[in-house]
Amino acid sequence: MKRIMCFGDSNTYGIDPESGARLVEEERWPCILQERLGNDFSVKEEGIGGRTTVWDDPLAPNRNGLRALPMLLDSHSPLDLVIVMLGINDLKERFQVLPEDVAAGLEKIINEIQCHSYGIYGTRPEVLVISPPALGADVEDSRYSGFTERAVGISKKLPELYEKLCERKGCFYLDANQYVSSDEHDKMHLSPQSHQVLAEQVGKAVLKILL
Repeated sequence: MKRIMCFGDSNTYGIDPESGARLVEEERWPCILQERLGNDFSVKEEGIGGRTTVWDDPLAPNRNGLRALPMLLDSHSPLDLVIVMLGINDLKERFQVLPEDVAAGLEKIINEIQCHSYGIYGTRPEVLVISPPALGADVEDSRYSGFTERAVGISKKLPELYEKLCERKGCFYLDANQYVSSDEHDKMHLSPQSHQVLAEQVGKAVLKILL
């Protein structure tokens, strides 16, 4: 059985952009991915709202992705693949980051996966990086505070930086912006229909990587 961990933020956790509640399992892309891949695969959901790559958020504690990652790698080992979709929460105005800072944070996440001490539990898993959907225009009017139009511009620069990083680090890459976009209701989360589309594209990538 191939084991996969999906490591991300609220778009992996599955926030409904219209209601703000969590989507049911049948609507979340990691669960849809599990259904599509079948019983020869085990997909682990590890998403939480507000997760950053490396930043400690004073208003949202326990959201630093790099701090959480080692424990999760141990908990779910052995793993064949880790799927990472992070970076949008790094763009909150209080962090004052540049696009290159977000990519540098993602590189630390990749380094932890590639250099983690897996011991007797297995070899190093492959890494699939998903560049997250860019923030929508007028995001400052969203129910979720902390983002400005500056963040929208930075979010659109991430795909190119992520792709170059993956080439350098030997990771697989998927740009979600080619298939889905942030929903108009809150400018940052995926609709149930977009979860379906994303799961289909991720499934195709997973099969190419692991089979």
